[in-house]
Amino acid sequence: MIAMSTRHILLGLLATGPSHGYDLKRRHDERFPQARPLAYGQVYTTLQRLVRDGLAEVEGTDSDGGPERTMYRSTIDGQQELATWAGEITPPAPFVTNEIFAKVVVAILADGDPEAYLSAQRTAHMVRMRELTQVKTAKGADLATVLSADYALNHLDADLRWMTTTAGRLTTLTAEVDTA
Repeated sequence: MIAMSTRHILLGLLATGPSHGYDLKRRHDERFPQARPLAYGQVYTTLQRLVRDGLAEVEGTDSDGGPERTMYRSTIDGQQELATWAGEITPPAPFVTNEIFAKVVVAILADGDPEAYLSAQRTAHMVRMRELTQVKTAKGADLATVLSADYALNHLDADLRWMTTTAGRLTTLTAEVDTA
């Protein structure tokens, strides 16, 4: 799952023109297919905050034959904030917070079976990589889907390389814990 700033993603989606919350949620889920889908409540709460902060404004309402929907548009301040955010370099994570890493360390410390865990985790990663490869090579896959799948595949590949390296060091790692 990709962690993102919902505020800035919605500003980015509003940059293409006025929209209502339902459409923003749908477009988010299409454009960020590997991210956690947004909840409608999250979309509307974020839109209210954007309006409160002067980054978006209500343009009017639209019914399209259905329920009345509020249309939002980005303000000049919203466009400037989006440009600033989009241009900022995202710092690499300063600490390892990966659950796989934590489970291996705990398995070593608690006399678990880190080798079995790593083997099962590698299998799960390979299954997910096959799924993502099918998704990105499917006929009609759009650019957002391909880019998202490539991003996820590269992260899974990095995890696999780490798991292989760690599996090769398990004897040394467990010996260090036993002598400590």
